[in-house]
Amino acid sequence: MTREQPRLLIAGTGSGCGKTTVSSALLRVWQRQGVDLCAFKCGPDYIDPMFHRETLGLPSYNLDLFFLKEQMVCDLLFRRLSGGKIGVIEGVMGYYDGMGLTDEASAAHVARATETPTVLVVRPRGQALSLAAMIAGFMQFAPNTIRGVILNGVTKGMYPFYRDIAARAGAQVYGYLPPIPEAELPERHLGLVTAQELPDLQKRLELLADAACEGLDLEGLLALAKTAPPLAEPERTTYPKIPVRIAVAQDAAFCFYYADNLDVLTECGAEIVPFSPLSDTCLPDDADGLYLGGGYPELYLEQLAGNHSMKESIHQHIAAGKPVLAECGGFMYLGAEVADGMQSAPLVGALPVYTELTKRLQNFGYVTLTAQRDNILCDAGQTLRAHEFHYSKSDDAGNCFVAQKANGKQWECVFANETMYAGYPHLYFRGQMDAIQRFLSVCLEKRRDA
Repeated sequence: MTREQPRLLIAGTGSGCGKTTVSSALLRVWQRQGVDLCAFKCGPDYIDPMFHRETLGLPSYNLDLFFLKEQMVCDLLFRRLSGGKIGVIEGVMGYYDGMGLTDEASAAHVARATETPTVLVVRPRGQALSLAAMIAGFMQFAPNTIRGVILNGVTKGMYPFYRDIAARAGAQVYGYLPPIPEAELPERHLGLVTAQELPDLQKRLELLADAACEGLDLEGLLALAKTAPPLAEPERTTYPKIPVRIAVAQDAAFCFYYADNLDVLTECGAEIVPFSPLSDTCLPDDADGLYLGGGYPELYLEQLAGNHSMKESIHQHIAAGKPVLAECGGFMYLGAEVADGMQSAPLVGALPVYTELTKRLQNFGYVTLTAQRDNILCDAGQTLRAHEFHYSKSDDAGNCFVAQKANGKQWECVFANETMYAGYPHLYFRGQMDAIQRFLSVCLEKRRDA
């Protein structure tokens, strides 16, 4: 059985070409028109999906072909686009940029695997006829689903000039967006500034939507989305229900979570209980497990360090042998101290780790983790897939796993034992369900032993 799942992938020639700007403008203007939408992001990015959810009020999910097989990504799309929703998928980096010198796990790979029509965002900087050569190169480089282009950063007066050049490459042009300095979405070291930090963000989105109304071929783009072929209905998958309570840190300091990770916990029978290490005094009552995700703890060092009762509550949780899963920012928070320039703060102190913020990316990208000893997620010798993206550096990142990139680079990482996983690598739960079932099972076992 099949049904329609209209969808469109907004890709780019490279980082900085305006994928997020165009995607946001399109989502907001269609939202104004009453179109039922669901947003997606190619790759492991946390911030863009959070932006979709918090500023546009839309569900948003990652589509990542490093973590999931092609059929699993198609299944996820099918489930999320039920009921006539239109899917807008934002690409990652440049269209063909994948792992190493391949396009594996790239936006192009996602588009091919899901048969999703692609519109390429192009920013003509210092170009004339060369723009046609660049567009033609993208369209002819490899098998792809590119069906047209959107010109970004182009004034209304110059649009006909660039439109005609793009047409010489054989590209359907779906309009333009002009430069709108007052609507720019600012960035910091890990990506966009989060939605909570921009009080005028709704105004910026309205300005983008106004520009989209004037400059984009909205009817043409909607018609293109509806040309996407239907996806096969996935087989129903059920998981053993493990009735535990998982405390999940969710506030401005800890906000990097894959939406599907939280869905997986719920599907497996867990009750998610949100709490704030910034403002709450202790962990939720009767929490069987603790999940500390990533985020920006370095921006809230004084507040986190000053919440002594919360730090003590987490200490007691760990001392009682209750499980904890801490990724990146959550790992930093469990350490003894974090320093950012002249500012330094004592944090939980459950791990003997000193962390400092640096000016450049440290270990970055997809990794395969190999366990060096049995732990809460897997046995020695088993592997997990993960992703690292951080500017901080710790004097001890752990040694319970060995991380390896596709280029062969290796390093030790993660503190892990029978009740803890704490390290820089982020995990994607649906791609390794055995590990998550094991985590929840330990939570249940420890509750029964209490």
